[in-house]
Amino acid sequence: MHQPAITGTGVFTPELVITNDELVAAFNAHADLFNEQNAEAIAAGEVEAKAHSSSEFIFSASGIEQRYVMEKDGVLDPARMYPRLRERSDDEPGIMAEIALDACTKALAAAGLTGADIDLVICAASNHERAYPAIAIEIQNLLGAGGFAFDMNVACSSATFGIQAAADMVRAGSSRRALVVCPEITSGHLEWRDRDCHFIFGDVCTAVVIERAEEAKGPHFLIRSTRCATQFSNNIRNNNGFLRRTRDAMNDRRDMQFMQNGRKVFKEVLPLVSAHIAGHMEVEGWQADDLKRLWLHQANKAMNDFIGRKVLGRVPEEGEQPNILQDYANTSSAGSIIAFAKYSEDMKSGDKGIICSFGAGYSVGSVLVERA
Repeated sequence: MHQPAITGTGVFTPELVITNDELVAAFNAHADLFNEQNAEAIAAGEVEAKAHSSSEFIFSASGIEQRYVMEKDGVLDPARMYPRLRERSDDEPGIMAEIALDACTKALAAAGLTGADIDLVICAASNHERAYPAIAIEIQNLLGAGGFAFDMNVACSSATFGIQAAADMVRAGSSRRALVVCPEITSGHLEWRDRDCHFIFGDVCTAVVIERAEEAKGPHFLIRSTRCATQFSNNIRNNNGFLRRTRDAMNDRRDMQFMQNGRKVFKEVLPLVSAHIAGHMEVEGWQADDLKRLWLHQANKAMNDFIGRKVLGRVPEEGEQPNILQDYANTSSAGSIIAFAKYSEDMKSGDKGIICSFGAGYSVGSVLVERA
């Protein structure tokens, strides 16, 4: 059996930013246009008028100030309100593979490796652009990696589930060096015309190298333990993919996109995640005082603050539970890895921390790591 370790991380960040003020201006113009076009139906009580959003509401509800996106003009067009991404030929890299190549190249450089050193690629993400061939195999090909590759989707928990799968394979010897990559183009998944959720998501890609600790070429984190759990819930979902074409009534595309019952999610997920982390730590003999850092899923600042208090038994001190969602928004599976990549270099040998993500399913995954 081998000791798995995280030896490199990489983050691809799109060049384009949409601030809350920009988003609100576009959304409110869209709401006005909708209300004008449906004035008679609204007056008759047949259609509900769209209320305005505000930057103050967005920040208060989420802690988000901006988000990175692959394309912004289409999102900010009040008559469109979704990204305008060009169609690619079958001979071109897909957009997910393209951004994954950037993140993977950075992670490999940090680990002192090349693509040829990798024998396992797991593309762990919420929103895959196609069912097959697997995005992971396309990434494997672009990297010149060997071995095998596969896609994984456990919504926002995909990264930690992917890390567990890769760590288990490295530990058992079926893989020597693995990449867990999370390309999230959530701007295509989000309904930008829905006031309750139009501000939530942003685009990004992360990559993590996992290999045998004894072969690490530089600073690394030992993966001491992983734990994953799922519990079915309809409170975060979308309803249709390719089977949508089999329905006689072709409805608006809303049913294919992100939908949630936010109040129920907040109420049900927080105790689930807090209990999961506490149980994982107890089994491994870790105490709250052992923790140097919590890298949590970046969905909502209030949720993270609550979990941080429950896990530590006190209000987290500055730096103990870093947030990045004010800049990136919710990036689904990539959020906790962005936080880990940006806020881990200062940790010293023996320092311990937890990477944790949670989301639709419900799903929750935790990874206990120790700086070597």
